[in-house]
Amino acid sequence: MATFRVPMNPVSVQTVVAGGLQLSRTPSRRARQFAFSIAKALAAACGLLLPLAALAAGPGESPAFKALPPLVRGNLTIYPVIAAHTYDTSQLLTLDEGVRSGAVTVTEAGQERGLVRPGQYIAPPSGGAEVNRLVLYNNSERPLLLLAGEIVTGGKQDRVIGSDRIVPPQSGPIDLGVFCVEPHRWVASSSKFGSMSAQMAQPAVRAPAMAEHNQNSVWENVRSAQTRVAANLAGADALAVENTSSYAKVFASAPVANLVANYGGVDAESAFLRELRDRNASGVVVAVNGRILWADLFASTDLLAKYWPKLMRSYVAEAITGGSSNDASSQARAQSFLDALSGGREIVETEAGVFRRTDITGEGYRVFELASLMPKSLFTVHITKLAD
Repeated sequence: MATFRVPMNPVSVQTVVAGGLQLSRTPSRRARQFAFSIAKALAAACGLLLPLAALAAGPGESPAFKALPPLVRGNLTIYPVIAAHTYDTSQLLTLDEGVRSGAVTVTEAGQERGLVRPGQYIAPPSGGAEVNRLVLYNNSERPLLLLAGEIVTGGKQDRVIGSDRIVPPQSGPIDLGVFCVEPHRWVASSSKFGSMSAQMAQPAVRAPAMAEHNQNSVWENVRSAQTRVAANLAGADALAVENTSSYAKVFASAPVANLVANYGGVDAESAFLRELRDRNASGVVVAVNGRILWADLFASTDLLAKYWPKLMRSYVAEAITGGSSNDASSQARAQSFLDALSGGREIVETEAGVFRRTDITGEGYRVFELASLMPKSLFTVHITKLAD
């Protein structure tokens, strides 16, 4: 049974549930290779992509992703991941690059006109600015990649991007779904937003934005993270963290910077990145206190490197605020985490000719895959896997 939901343009959504529309598993490797070649040819002809989970390796085949021996700092363990295939991602523009150059701008909803497609007018909302909506322009000549968890600061509240997506060149205004990570403030600190290049929301905050799309859950996890950070501090520093409403400002503050320094700071970031480059890694699996929590997998080592400083700091933030665990991570467990990318339910959202986003629900985990449908870049750009 395939269920279709038709949202407002430009994104279309398809839901596929277990027992309904699914790709069959073939026991023969030759049969799988034949099926893959046919599927790949059809995909290329139609400008489409198959979900990564459908192309996962079968018994006796090389895995699509391979976990390598870990890099460890305190209670944080990072397993570099190499992929069977990588791609040229040089055409993709990051949010940090776009904002820094001035080619990408973000403002509050209600301050701009036309919120869906270039040339298509929709009147601004009568209520003005909204917590969960921002407006973005990509005035560059390159497609813009946005990752769930990226923090944009300014406006009436700091926000975190809720879903991975690609924004075409020379496009806007785009209605951008976001979640507030700064409870209580609703007074403009600036008319424009900037990206927080030094920090991305930690997995505990990214997860409810991506999986639950629930503002209250995001706020709850922000407060929990700040409480746990304060527990690692004393006196005035702890009180200052507890009384700071901005998640971004907490993790940019001097007392928290000292906690981050215990994990090696910039030197550790650079050392880890050198290791990742030397091993040709294009992704990582992350464990805190021995429990595997997360994976970020990219289409190339270069793309991982562009995001690495803010990713590393998000993992460190998770390590600082993570609870205790009786688990013991290992390279074998990290590999098992990578091998399970399919699930019993899929929701596919597509913006024709731009991107396809797949939300896969498995037993005890969620997988989010972003694939580019842009000309000359038909490949999976980023995969996030989180443990429930």
